Amino acid sequence: MAPKDCRGIYGLVDHQGDRRYIGSTRANNETLYKRIHQRHRTGSETSSHYFSRMYNTGRMWRLRNDPETRADGDIAKALRNAFIAEYCKAVWVALPDDIDIAGLAQEVIALAPREAIAWNRRGMDAYEEPIDLVDRVVHRLGFGAAERAALDRQKARFLGLQPMAESRSPWQASPPPFPEGPFRFVALDVETANHDRGSICQIGVACVRPDNSIETWATYVDPQTSSWVFTHIHGITNSMVSGAPTFEQVLPVLEQSLSGLTVCQHSGFDRSAIRAACSASNRPEPDWDWLDSVSVARRAWPELKGNGGHGLGSLKTHLGLSFEHHDAGEDARAAAEVVLHAESARVAPASVIPGGGANKVDGIPHTSSASSIAVTSSSPKDEIAEGFSDGIVLGYVTLTQGNINNNHFYLRDILAAFPDDCIGGSNAALAAARTVTVDWGGRSPAITDIDGTKKLFRKRRWVGDFFEQNGARAGDQVRIDALGPYGYKVSIFRE
Repeated sequence: MAPKDCRGIYGLVDHQGDRRYIGSTRANNETLYKRIHQRHRTGSETSSHYFSRMYNTGRMWRLRNDPETRADGDIAKALRNAFIAEYCKAVWVALPDDIDIAGLAQEVIALAPREAIAWNRRGMDAYEEPIDLVDRVVHRLGFGAAERAALDRQKARFLGLQPMAESRSPWQASPPPFPEGPFRFVALDVETANHDRGSICQIGVACVRPDNSIETWATYVDPQTSSWVFTHIHGITNSMVSGAPTFEQVLPVLEQSLSGLTVCQHSGFDRSAIRAACSASNRPEPDWDWLDSVSVARRAWPELKGNGGHGLGSLKTHLGLSFEHHDAGEDARAAAEVVLHAESARVAPASVIPGGGANKVDGIPHTSSASSIAVTSSSPKDEIAEGFSDGIVLGYVTLTQGNINNNHFYLRDILAAFPDDCIGGSNAALAAARTVTVDWGGRSPAITDIDGTKKLFRKRRWVGDFFEQNGARAGDQVRIDALGPYGYKVSIFRE
């Protein structure tokens, strides 16, 4: 088993004994155990959990977040986890924390044979089910007739021999009833079908009662689009939302239920998605009192800055939260729990939040005597970062004259914030499997991967135009914001 107390570089070996992937522990709080066992082996079937994705096949297949097949899918996932543990392997080299582990990993990838990094480059489809080996695992797990029948149904769904249960729409074009209050505050989360923020396909709301118990409400939403880009992230498909209420049908329920309440969001993405969906529907944006729980987390746990960050994934580990990431209801509950944990942290006795009061966190009424979170003095840059409502601020890069002369800026300090599959090697032949889209304020965004060796955006012509358009000079700072999966924005900040 991979060590739980160190970081380094690792390789993943498939059930045939072939090395297929090379990775590293990028974040400071990531260990080899967390990266290999909690992500690749037992993680969901997303693009960066390679064991889970490559063996999401046959009787081990599931469609994440499909409520109609969840029971069968959970059995299939348990089988897959056991199969990977028994027949797949990982190798690793533990390294000290004071070296550039991610950079060294990219150098190793650049030297590796293509077959050893086939998963890095998305050069392989998921495996066909190794039937004999899977049979052995089923026998070893002691699955009975009911479990075996569930696995057979999953295989039939995978092969297209049995209609997906999701195609039998449970919707009647109206959202489910909203819980009855009173509530102290709510947290809201959305998932979208594609890069259009108005393409909301799921909304979740976590309602926090006066005793701090949480009741979660969630609904699928039909975005009425044929473009589904993010299914690999949240597992939601077009057929799953067929017959679900549209945003226009859900909005009145939210407007009535959330009126007068503080609405928490973890980053500014959710509010911007609601705004975009309202605009597309020719409806005014609701006048809700929004609170960014990322800002709350930054003040409560400043030690996480540069050490995992304040995203839900990092806070899940730091606070011991239990939730399924990229499910709107689950993420909304997690955001609410972040605020509750911050309230109980007692990090600043007798402090007062501006606009709130002695027993409030950023304006949320508190029912106990637990003190709230301190607000320390901040620079204008900090205030801009905390107040930015269109994305998550990843960081700032101070420009040198060399940067301006050579049309680039380095991403060293925030490289770990980018998905693994958009970070490539040192030349175009080793480009990453995925690209990112960068909004730099020009007529069209830049589409590029990241050179993991040099730690900068590989395509750089747009950077020169970006510098020229903004009159950039040495000493200016470039702010990088994450707008969504594989979408970013850059802007110039000047003291």
